[in-house]
Amino acid sequence: MSDVRMRVLVTDVAWPTVDVEREVLAAAGAELVLAPSGEPAELARLAGDADAILTCFAKVTAEVLEAAPRCRTVARYGVGVDNIDVARATELGMVVSNVPVYCVDEVADSALLGILALARRLLPLNRDIVRGGWGRDVPGAGTRLRGKVLGLVGLGVIGSALAARAQALGLEVIAYDLSGRPVPGVRVVSSLDHVLAEADAVSLHVPLTAATHHLIGAEQLRLMKPTAWLVNTARGPLVDNEALLAALDAGEIAGAALDVTDPEPLPADHPLRRRDDVVLTPHTAFSSDGSLAELATRAAANVVDVLQGRVPATVVNPQVLTSPALRRGLEPR
Repeated sequence: MSDVRMRVLVTDVAWPTVDVEREVLAAAGAELVLAPSGEPAELARLAGDADAILTCFAKVTAEVLEAAPRCRTVARYGVGVDNIDVARATELGMVVSNVPVYCVDEVADSALLGILALARRLLPLNRDIVRGGWGRDVPGAGTRLRGKVLGLVGLGVIGSALAARAQALGLEVIAYDLSGRPVPGVRVVSSLDHVLAEADAVSLHVPLTAATHHLIGAEQLRLMKPTAWLVNTARGPLVDNEALLAALDAGEIAGAALDVTDPEPLPADHPLRRRDDVVLTPHTAFSSDGSLAELATRAAANVVDVLQGRVPATVVNPQVLTSPALRRGLEPR
């Protein structure tokens, strides 16, 4: 297009097309450029003439940012920004944005699905049927959920949505959350250790930061009941995989449901893949026909806002807005 004046580099996507965001950007006079592989060296090369960067899972490193002298904003498809060097972006005057609310129902449903699959022993029974059996030789019975305790680590919008779903099934819900946000029917406790010790299922709903890396390790897993399950639909590195394997082998906990792992994907021969007490999904809890369209629209709109001189709906690094380094001034909405 001869009238295109701005270029937006899309580092990677986890869905079939970029038609939605391409349309949003084109309406603002911006051209979408999709990186072939999302590798850092490739991104650094393509970032040279980018006015903005849209990223899903690819690492937007300091080197990529430093190779982008025209870039005014880095927008994340999603909630967490651990794949972006936010500190360096701020130093360079780039606005970093995210989409914190778009897949609440999907992730809450997925966390509940993991709990239900573990409680009803879906995986070992299904595997036995696939092998030609009929489940008669699979030892053990399912678990009645009514009256059990769900422990939430983090009580944001997704944790709150899961709480409502769990309460509908008759579970008591407790939570460890630093925000002080009240949620009907949820008993907030004073420590992570309290949640781990009391809960029959523990579900993680916190961002990945330096403070939460390996939040659940060997010491924390030993606090859990031997009949309890761990559910992670947030970020893989919140859990120490080696400690989790050791705890499962030792019978310190009864199982896990993981939509996220560290690394992703897990190696083909990783022992977590072969266990009947571990339900794995490939980081797709966020994904549905409705959530993906909403995500693409909101992330692209954040880019357009910055390119047109407005503050986007959600700014991760608000201090950049008053920094002398800010690349072009932004007017409030």
